Amino acid sequence: MAGWRRAIELAMSDEDIESLRALARSRTEPARRVERARMLLAYCETPSFYAVGQSVGVHHQTVERCVERALAHGPLAALDDRPHPGKEPTITPEAKAWLASLACDKAKDHGYPHELWTTRLLARHARKHGPAAGHACLANLVQGTVSKILGKEEIKPHKVRYYLENRDAAFEQKMAEVLCVYREVAVLKKAPAKSKRRKSVAVVCCDEKPGIQAIATTAPDLPPEPGVHATFARDHEYKRHGTLSLLAGIDLLTGKVHALVRDRHRSREFIELLKLLDAAYPKGTAIKLILDNHSAHISKETTAWLATRPAGRFEFTFTPKHGSWLNLIEGFFSKFARSVLRHIRVTSKHELKQRIMAGINDVNRNPVIHTWSYKLAEAA
Repeated sequence: MAGWRRAIELAMSDEDIESLRALARSRTEPARRVERARMLLAYCETPSFYAVGQSVGVHHQTVERCVERALAHGPLAALDDRPHPGKEPTITPEAKAWLASLACDKAKDHGYPHELWTTRLLARHARKHGPAAGHACLANLVQGTVSKILGKEEIKPHKVRYYLENRDAAFEQKMAEVLCVYREVAVLKKAPAKSKRRKSVAVVCCDEKPGIQAIATTAPDLPPEPGVHATFARDHEYKRHGTLSLLAGIDLLTGKVHALVRDRHRSREFIELLKLLDAAYPKGTAIKLILDNHSAHISKETTAWLATRPAGRFEFTFTPKHGSWLNLIEGFFSKFARSVLRHIRVTSKHELKQRIMAGINDVNRNPVIHTWSYKLAEAA
């Protein structure tokens, strides 16, 4: 007949007991550590596996194993799980390398209609073709394992990160030309206000902002109401009335904005803007324009109209391809879109045109003189 199970004598220091009490009251520690701390504290008061198990709500053998670990490794070490050897990995390093190499291809290159891989599609392809490639361990590959393998290799074949390739061989030269104009502006700004040199030159950054939508609401906006909603409330449905294009040029010496709003931005509209600039400055003033290579800026119609003007009246300096950030008008368009056009709702295209021009007039009442400083010292 088996003998009675004897209680194990467990001696703990005052520091261990205080640490266990703090852990037993913790709300942030893992539940298993809190439970084991309560077991050890209860066992110190009542050295009975059965009594402690009933008070804590666990099996008495669980209490016994916890006490035995505390006796062998210490009370605090007994709170943690013992390390498990785990299952030996079945996927070989060669198979992982093959899978990573496969993920670096496009799915469409392997006969799928998908442009890029998904982890589910990649796992399916590996299960089908992996064994034939000499990796039998991939026969039962699952999606989660694919994610872990690709995660360790820091490969994300389902995502696209865009970059911009430099397609203008003369980028540096064209940028230098634009910077030279900006440097000339800096020199003119330092000249006396009544200097004849300052009156004879005007530098204008020009561009178009197409596709400004004329959107109407289908229900009235609800104003903010204290305690109900802090913002304007707007119905999700809307009605489109078409789009408009804003053609504008900003004078870098005065800050004045010359603008037109039209349905389109073809050569004829750009010529209208040039006529507006031509009428805005005295006849002896040389108007230097900084603009991009839009087709309307270099078309036959534009070239023919420029030929009718006196020599030296207009001088174009083109930004390089993908170099529109060199044009200061882009900063104005960005600010204008955020301050005037953002969330705008109108009843017609005519109203949108009026409000855009009202915004331009508001800007011209307190013009801001834009200054370019990036790499300006490097300009020849």
